[in-house]
Amino acid sequence: MASQEQLSAIKRAKVLMVGAGGIGCELLKTLALSGFQDIHIDIEHCSSVEAIVELVIDMDTIEVSNLNRQFLFRQSHVGQSKAKVARDAVLRFRPNISITPYHANVKESSFNVDFFKEFDVVLNGLDNLDARRHVNRLCLAADIPLVESGTTGFLGQVTVHLKGKTECYECQPKPVPKTYPVCTITSTPSKFVHCIVWAKDLLFAKLFGDKNQENDLNVRSSDTANSSEHSEDVFECRKDEDIERYGRRIYDHVFGHNIEVALSNEETWKNRNKPRPIYSKDVLPEEQTKENGNEEKGCAADDVSAMVSLSLKNPQDIWSLVENSRVFLEALSLFFLKREKDIGNLTFDKDDQLAVEFVTAAANIRASSFGIPLHSLFEAKGIAGNIVHAVATTNAIIAGLIVIEAIKVLQKDNNNYRMTYCLEHPSRKLLLMPVEPYEPNRSCYVCSETPLLLEVNTQRSKLWDFVEKIIKAKLGMNFPLIMQGASILYEVGEDLEEDMVAIYAANLEKALSELPSPVTSGSVLTVEDLQQEFSCSINIKHREEFDEEKEPDGMLLSGWVEAPVDKDNNKPIGNDESTSNDLPSVETLEGEKDDEIQETSEVVETFAGKKRKLSEVSEVTAPDPSGPSSINQNKPKKLDIDDEDDELIISDDWESLTKKKKL
Repeated sequence: MASQEQLSAIKRAKVLMVGAGGIGCELLKTLALSGFQDIHIDIEHCSSVEAIVELVIDMDTIEVSNLNRQFLFRQSHVGQSKAKVARDAVLRFRPNISITPYHANVKESSFNVDFFKEFDVVLNGLDNLDARRHVNRLCLAADIPLVESGTTGFLGQVTVHLKGKTECYECQPKPVPKTYPVCTITSTPSKFVHCIVWAKDLLFAKLFGDKNQENDLNVRSSDTANSSEHSEDVFECRKDEDIERYGRRIYDHVFGHNIEVALSNEETWKNRNKPRPIYSKDVLPEEQTKENGNEEKGCAADDVSAMVSLSLKNPQDIWSLVENSRVFLEALSLFFLKREKDIGNLTFDKDDQLAVEFVTAAANIRASSFGIPLHSLFEAKGIAGNIVHAVATTNAIIAGLIVIEAIKVLQKDNNNYRMTYCLEHPSRKLLLMPVEPYEPNRSCYVCSETPLLLEVNTQRSKLWDFVEKIIKAKLGMNFPLIMQGASILYEVGEDLEEDMVAIYAANLEKALSELPSPVTSGSVLTVEDLQQEFSCSINIKHREEFDEEKEPDGMLLSGWVEAPVDKDNNKPIGNDESTSNDLPSVETLEGEKDDEIQETSEVVETFAGKKRKLSEVSEVTAPDPSGPSSINQNKPKKLDIDDEDDELIISDDWESLTKKKKL
């Protein structure tokens, strides 16, 4: 039963909840029931219910795939605002709560620092790194406590962030989305994920996306070398060419001719298995007719499906090469016959059934060519959509933990804040592992204002590269202002004069060393985001060459000061990780090569649930490896979940995400 103090804290609270997805639905329900449950026990406290004000921000609309775990939503709600439907659902059983929904992006200018200052605590249920960074910086600027959370499958975590007292969300570097060298994707794939990336980001984009965008897909025509009349883009549908013949021509080009071109480079295949060119006539004879009849069925554009047309019912079946070839040609045909108006503007969407079918078939045909095991549509969708399927129970557990920490924050119970990890398998008979939050990382460029270092070729790299690859992609700024001394090199804003907009646009096309205030080795740039009220300094170091595969951006950003080393154990100490060796840990699921979900089987009892301050870490004696409480010294990195609702960055090894592996 809640204490009077807790009830009073709830009564006075004004809460901002960001996200109304898997965690958000559970969290909104738990917030409501936490207040009402206590009040129902003692009817005299009903007035406290009316004082609760919750505001929900979410820009998403409800999709069919949400319904199995986001229980506030029903089939009839598909297409409607998550925030508004969630509000209405909760008000049906707790009508005295005041809930204000915002169907909007939290990064919009109206949700600024002043807006955040109106609240007592912010609760995050977001599904992407960029938005999390944004909310973290606004909470720091507004000096408002943030309770962060995430789940993936059976794993979850809840963390508390208070300015100056605990780590901020960005005190530890977050894994970045996995990227693959272009040559691996286009020429030498060795894993199914490489085929998925090729099918989704290159082939699908080339056929159905913006025709003007640059694309690394090999588009050389087999006739180009011999005749100028065939020098046109092979992906353009020719005049009077029917869709089936066009589809076969595309099929033969990407799975046949391009493979033969790749095989002509014998050096590439000295130490690799050679791929096999595949032509449509060898898989599907010309006289074979399609078995669909989609035109007769007259299905709506939004409902078209190659699987339905071809009577393929189970998405977990692994299709044969013939079936994949039929799905490929049928899906391509359906796009042109039923969704022609969309062609040229399409991007891959995991909830677009026809797009998933096309990408699955294309990836499987390419995988067959390179001797890579084929996958089902269900598995391919998981990889293409970066999905690790959510578990409703985990969301419910995490939502409960968020509310527990929120109540502590409202009571200012600083000594009892906890980061809590939810494990898939018991560790020392525990599925929930609470640990005291770590202190702020004094080398954090966000909350400690530590300068960053950028190695870049200042003579070749343009300001545009710096803005897109560093400022936006890595630092997560939305409205950057870039200065060198008193000179403004670039600025974004609605109130800029037209001549200044033109000047800044021209600067984007200039090399760093050619800017009006040249950026060279030794320069110090100040970068600000006025909306986030966040700024940092970047020291520039000129570097001539970069490894195209390991450093594809052509520049390298660093700034995490190496932690002091424990001489006795010859390993870093302090804030190189936000959890200490006494924690159960799970290898990060994002961006690392050959990642697997792993968990340690043992935890040091002595330190479980306790924090080691920076000054104390070096004094802790490492446990005796021969003792019963020893930890595997090659422990995986901390659990760092970036998502709560199906979305995850692609892992190199999809199979590993569906299997547990104990250390």
